[in-house]
Amino acid sequence: MSARILLLEDDADIAANVYDYLSARDYQVDAALNGAVALHLLEQHAFDVLVFDIGLPGISGLEVAQRTRTQLKLNTPILLLTARDTLDDKVAGFGAGADDYLVKPFALKELELRIQALLKRSQGQVLETILRCGELSYDPRSGEAHWQGQALKLPPKTLQLLAALLAQSGQLVTRESLEIAVWGEAQETSDTLRHHLSQLRRALTLLDGRCPLQTVHGRGYKLLALSEPSPQ
Repeated sequence: MSARILLLEDDADIAANVYDYLSARDYQVDAALNGAVALHLLEQHAFDVLVFDIGLPGISGLEVAQRTRTQLKLNTPILLLTARDTLDDKVAGFGAGADDYLVKPFALKELELRIQALLKRSQGQVLETILRCGELSYDPRSGEAHWQGQALKLPPKTLQLLAALLAQSGQLVTRESLEIAVWGEAQETSDTLRHHLSQLRRALTLLDGRCPLQTVHGRGYKLLALSEPSPQ
């Protein structure tokens, strides 16, 4: 049986994108637009993972997390979503009972990986969350990427693009699926995606011209370990 997730998010567009993405991957998603509805659902149903936005009018996501622990006595894993990323904010989030913390904007694939990690931990299992392709890696928990033993310094969206490609390394990834993973929806033009792909390609291209990021003309993109043959 697929995992059941409670999503607390007052931004209708974000909620719809997350709902559609997770539902398409066979998660059962219940969505709440405010804290009162979320608390009601928590009293009525059992969930496997709770995803709460912090910045809500009325009952904040922090308060819902705290009530989940103190009043409802639930140990369900909680992932907090927030636009704030200071240390004090994270301390407050974990102090309220959160298990993980994801800063907006985020790639939908990264959200899924965080949920998978929480599910594995709650079941007493260990999940390797680091994404790898040859000497290229990305750790969703720390947000750090490395290429040939060196840290990669990339803009946030370019880093999300790398994560989306690494999540399907060796496979063809279409332009549309990359845009949905990074921006939550397909873009009107491909200019923005091309810009970030160019940044990523520059960061990964070696002095001899080799690069693990390959363009499959008219079809999409692939990340390949350099020892693997390039697509024809």
